[in-house]
Amino acid sequence: MDWMREGLYPEGSITRRVNRENVLILGGGRALLMQLAHPMVAAGVDEHSDFRQRPMYRLRRTIRLTMAIVFGDRETALAAARAVNQTHGRVRGERYRALDPDLLLWVHATLVDSALATYETFVKPLPAREREDFYQESKVLGTLLGIPEDHFPAGLRQFEDYVAGMVRDGAVRVDSRARELAGLVLRPRLRLLPGPAMIPFEVVTAGLLPAELREQYGLSWSARQERLFRLMVIAIPRLVAVTPPVLRVWPLPGRNVSLARDLSLSA
Repeated sequence: MDWMREGLYPEGSITRRVNRENVLILGGGRALLMQLAHPMVAAGVDEHSDFRQRPMYRLRRTIRLTMAIVFGDRETALAAARAVNQTHGRVRGERYRALDPDLLLWVHATLVDSALATYETFVKPLPAREREDFYQESKVLGTLLGIPEDHFPAGLRQFEDYVAGMVRDGAVRVDSRARELAGLVLRPRLRLLPGPAMIPFEVVTAGLLPAELREQYGLSWSARQERLFRLMVIAIPRLVAVTPPVLRVWPLPGRNVSLARDLSLSA
């Protein structure tokens, strides 16, 4: 049926325009560290996955499933959401369960907040109306993944207050487990890359993180690192602006992509 071939997000939506930028991968470390800063999320990740052996797999899978929901047709998007929900349904521990709406909201918030922060840092600032639209459209994805509608902050300002409040005086507090897992994110053991090759990623992640979390994680933030980050903030948007679409965005506008086949939804 034609309506099944339509996506949940139209081609011209701000959600597709933002998520299409490949440079958003630079915000992946920020999102992961914000998630792990919640002790219950960190416990679920550590106790119900092979995160310690494959720390970047969670990020890779999150990206693939998000792309399926945002850019796939309706059938592909719903299949991706079912894959996430089925995985979450098996994750529960002594004081947590992955389908807890409060935990789901925090994880969702880290992805939305990180997407906006990364896009506006390394692509270009968004008008207030488009920032609001991006947040409102994110509720479609969040609802598919089990967040009740009444759990979402009403608007972007309330959403930003929620994120800031969680970091400042909410349930988000970096513990020893989160610090240990964060080390695996920032310096993963990659066969083809030596440890120093990840230093720029570590600097970008530290620079994008809220200052409170950067301090709680004990991440180094020297004057030299801050200067390097500021140079990246100047240079990367200029590089992005002149990068051909074939390298800059995914998938290309108008390209017929079979996400159900190309993405490993059941991985």
